[in-house]
Amino acid sequence: MIRFTPVSRRTVGRLCASFALTAALLACSPAETTSQEQTPPTEAERIERARAAHEQSLVLDAHADVVLPSTAANFLSADGTSRVAPAKLKAGGVGAVVMAIAVGPGPRTPEGDAEARAEADEKLAAIRTLAAEHPDEVAIATSADEIEAVRESGKTALILGFQNARALQGDVASLDAFYEAGVRVFALNHLAHNDFSDSSRPFHDPATGLYEPDSPEGLSVLGLAAVDRINALGGVVDVSQASKASTLATIARSKTPVIASHSNVRAISDATRNLSDEEIDRIGETGGVIHVAPFAAYLINFSTPEKLDAIAKARSAAGLPAAYSYPYELYWELPDPAARETFTTAIREALGPATVDLMIDHIDYIVKRIGVDHVGIGTDFNHGSGIDGYQDASESLAVTIGLVRRGYSQDDIRKIWGGNFLRVLRAAERAKAPSPP
Repeated sequence: MIRFTPVSRRTVGRLCASFALTAALLACSPAETTSQEQTPPTEAERIERARAAHEQSLVLDAHADVVLPSTAANFLSADGTSRVAPAKLKAGGVGAVVMAIAVGPGPRTPEGDAEARAEADEKLAAIRTLAAEHPDEVAIATSADEIEAVRESGKTALILGFQNARALQGDVASLDAFYEAGVRVFALNHLAHNDFSDSSRPFHDPATGLYEPDSPEGLSVLGLAAVDRINALGGVVDVSQASKASTLATIARSKTPVIASHSNVRAISDATRNLSDEEIDRIGETGGVIHVAPFAAYLINFSTPEKLDAIAKARSAAGLPAAYSYPYELYWELPDPAARETFTTAIREALGPATVDLMIDHIDYIVKRIGVDHVGIGTDFNHGSGIDGYQDASESLAVTIGLVRRGYSQDDIRKIWGGNFLRVLRAAERAKAPSPP
């Protein structure tokens, strides 16, 4: 039985009066106090909000490539300079950029690994030369505090990254030398598997037409030891370009959150190079960050019948296999520069234009799935990246404007542009093993 406590008429009257007053306030307050806020901002107001958010953020690019003279013609801007040249970084308000000491695929032999190490050393020297030649514009930073200090001084912080364990020459201890040289972000993969980890784009043998098989483990014994050593050094583990098995194994092994320094969403653009929902979820669950790249082939949904047909025709005309992990796959096997240009042009036309708005779609997907604390920007500039409205570092504000248009707050934008990366870097620094006495 439910018992009711008697209430006096006076009490009932007071309650009714109170409810009436509250209802009246609720009815009039929005119209009287918030009508101005409910009015949608004009485009000019959005741009001003974006400028303010951009200036108050540490605008950090989690991945750009070092370009050597031998490959400059393939990847530089139309003006013949780096997409992250100091002047462009300054024009775009970029406060920090991870410059990747990346090496490409090669034979899995001692000689091949030695060539990879030589390439890595050359790129490390190139970054140091850049810093020496532009002391008033850039400076190398090796900690989260240094990154912020360099930015406060009005310069852009250069953070050193590493990509492709081929350059370790089969020796986990080589990681120490790169760390001592200033490297703080470590990715074990690039194109093709190596002795440490599997790539999302395995080696293709043109003689047989076969691709290198994946291992179910993703990481070898060397790879597991490398993740342990990166953790002990206080470095950030980067899973971009790794296979799904390798990514999941790396997340499971790492004692600190990982990043994907330049990776997009596979559910939108079905390239093996992009991250599956399972990988996205695990990165979010463990506190990591996914940095979205303005790379057209990894942004565009190319799975429509029309695009698939156009891509198939372009690949067939070029004599390339119909199977591919992304539309441009194996363009590097075309020996004739003219044929290569014809093929890549046909693929660009098949894909259609990619825009900043499409890039924000990938950011939105990640935010809705795992939250705004787990997304950032990593351009992959100087390695084929660049889309309409965001071709180089000087146009970085376009991303912030896009975020404002989608309703992201100033605090959200600070996290996306650099705050999330710094959080992971500081977590790695705290986990660093103490130095032996």
